[in-house]
Amino acid sequence: MKTIGILNGPNLNRLGKREPSVYGADTLADLERRLTGEAAALGVKVECFQSNHEGALIDKLHAWADAGVAGVAMNPGGYTHTSIALRDAVSSIAPIPVIEVHISNVHAREEFRHHSRTAGACVGVIAGLGLDGYSLALRNLAARK
Repeated sequence: MKTIGILNGPNLNRLGKREPSVYGADTLADLERRLTGEAAALGVKVECFQSNHEGALIDKLHAWADAGVAGVAMNPGGYTHTSIALRDAVSSIAPIPVIEVHISNVHAREEFRHHSRTAGACVGVIAGLGLDGYSLALRNLAARK
C-alpha cells in the first residue's frame, strides 16, 4: 500500500488556536484524522509529521524518501519564505513528488508571504483553500503512478 507523507512546519501545531479567522477552528489532530480517513478511502495510507524545527522537517523528508513514500504534501509554514535548506531537501528526494500546501491565500496577505523558496522544488502548490488543500494534494498524490 502506498504511503503519502503529510509534513507540517512551524506553528501548525497551533491550528484551532492560532488566528482562527485565517486558519480555521480545526486542530492539527482534526486534520490528521480527516486525512487518515480520506487516505483509507483512496486505498493509501498517510504518515503525518509536524515540527517547529527545520532540521527535523529535513530529516523526516530524507527518512520518508529512504522508506519509499509515494509522495509528500508539505506545508512548510514560515519556512516557505526563508528556508533554502528545506528547498534543497525537497530537491534531494526527487523524483518523489512534493506538493506545497498553504491553508491561507499567501498572495492575499503580507508582502513577505508572496514568495516561496520551496515551491520551485515542488510539483505543485495549493493555497487559499483551507484544509481542503491537503485533501486535494492527497488525492493527486494517491492517483500518481
